[in-house]
Amino acid sequence: MIGSVLGALALLGSGLFAARATRVAARTTAEAQRAAAQAAAEPAQRQADLAAFREIREGLDRRIEQQDQKIEEQTQRIDTLSALVRAYSWTAEKLIGRMRAQGNGPEPGDIHDLVREHMRTGV
Repeated sequence: MIGSVLGALALLGSGLFAARATRVAARTTAEAQRAAAQAAAEPAQRQADLAAFREIREGLDRRIEQQDQKIEEQTQRIDTLSALVRAYSWTAEKLIGRMRAQGNGPEPGDIHDLVREHMRTGV
């Protein structure tokens, strides 16, 4: 009888040990499979990230190029307008000089303050 009880206890103990070992093995297998899946997916994720970064960079490059073009256009426009203002200034200076030479100079109110300042300083 004691042998039967000991045999039953041994059987029960070995069953519990086997069940525990099976759970640990299943958990270890699941972790290994998860790690393998992650390792397999990592290069694909990196490629997707690189593609997204390339797309962002290309978009930024296009925007920078557009801004550079706009800046160039604005610079050309400013240069053209500056040249036109200088030409008007030169013309007005010549006309005023002729008027003064004929004794018919402009009245003080005829010349705008900004123009008078420019004529005085050259700036």
